[in-house]
Amino acid sequence: MTVRQDQLANGFRIVSENMPGLQSAAIGIWVTAGGRHERIDQNGIAHFLEHMAFKGTERRSALQIAEAIEDVGGYINAYTSREVTAYYARVLKEDVALALDVIGDIVLNPVFDPREIEVERGVILQEIGQAHDTPDDVIFDWLQEESYRDQPLGRTILGPVERVSAFSRADLSAFVADNYGPEQMILSATGAVDHDLLVRLAEEMFGHLTPRKGALAVPALFTGGEARREKALEQAHFALALEGPGYRDDAIYTAQIYSSALGGGMSSRLFQEVREVRGLCYTIFAQTGAYADTGTTTIYAGTSAGQVAELAGITIDEMKRAAEDMSEAEVARARAQMKAGMLMGLESPSNRAERLARLVQIWGKVPSLEDTVARIDAVTTADVRAFAEQMAVEAPAALALYGPVSAAPNLAELQERRAA
Repeated sequence: MTVRQDQLANGFRIVSENMPGLQSAAIGIWVTAGGRHERIDQNGIAHFLEHMAFKGTERRSALQIAEAIEDVGGYINAYTSREVTAYYARVLKEDVALALDVIGDIVLNPVFDPREIEVERGVILQEIGQAHDTPDDVIFDWLQEESYRDQPLGRTILGPVERVSAFSRADLSAFVADNYGPEQMILSATGAVDHDLLVRLAEEMFGHLTPRKGALAVPALFTGGEARREKALEQAHFALALEGPGYRDDAIYTAQIYSSALGGGMSSRLFQEVREVRGLCYTIFAQTGAYADTGTTTIYAGTSAGQVAELAGITIDEMKRAAEDMSEAEVARARAQMKAGMLMGLESPSNRAERLARLVQIWGKVPSLEDTVARIDAVTTADVRAFAEQMAVEAPAALALYGPVSAAPNLAELQERRAA
């Protein structure tokens, strides 16, 4: 399999990878305009726009958009993150041109029918309400807000009710005009695809666009802080975030291996000590997330009101112990899990297309899988212990607690335990 990459004169980028033996393809357009590219008065508009893309274009009604893909047995969807908005489809190989035509149409030609805006506004307000009713969802929004307080990166992707309730057709059009230029778009396709055909189709569909400067992301500053919401729930929800490297930092590989060993699976330290030995919870995990210029290692658990203080203390203790005695076997296992997870995931054309788009966004090119595997293999036990020491003692922290959490320690008390 060979990755091919091209760029049109106006800055529109195309990346593809043919996967021999497949009869289907994944294709999409990734736009480098997400939640962190919004002004405070626009919070939630990137996500609103993603919804509106499927509500009709100058050429197709909402039903015709769905029928065009589903009539050939395909699938179309979209998502919004803090750094990108993606519109993508899965189709058989003979329908790749059709899929690109539909995706290009919804990206370039949305009509923003006022009636459809009101319908979708109601859908999104229901989505916000559902998130607020899901403790192990909303707690991560609060944790993000405390990690990056008063910054675009800290705001919710869905946006607050008052903003979503007020967005107009003009607001949506203005965000597109400011952020949906050719230099902000990446066409990524994998599976049974012909790169030369994709370039020709892209030239026809996007070559006329005039380059424009998109909104610059406000540089991130990890502030830390605490969010505590008391509510009569069955479980006390605990989430801790520690500042980590961004995805352009070589330390990101060490961070991912560390979080895997600490709380990435059934053999991890937190799962074994907190759940298997002490029986304090059903769910506990650690994970690493990264953005262009910052990142976080996050630990989450749900437990009973009477056990949340013990769980929080043991979590800090396990973090400190990892800096002292993380073993070669644990690091080797975490490396193997990281490589296997990546390589198994890339057997999916959809995952592969997303990876290509993200790498082009980050690096402007696609490093080889061999290079990525080599970087994972280069992480040593000493590297992981040093990173664990940083996480346990030095890294700025944020804390979110939700439910019957009156007995939970506050952030200052956890910081004291880290320093002890």
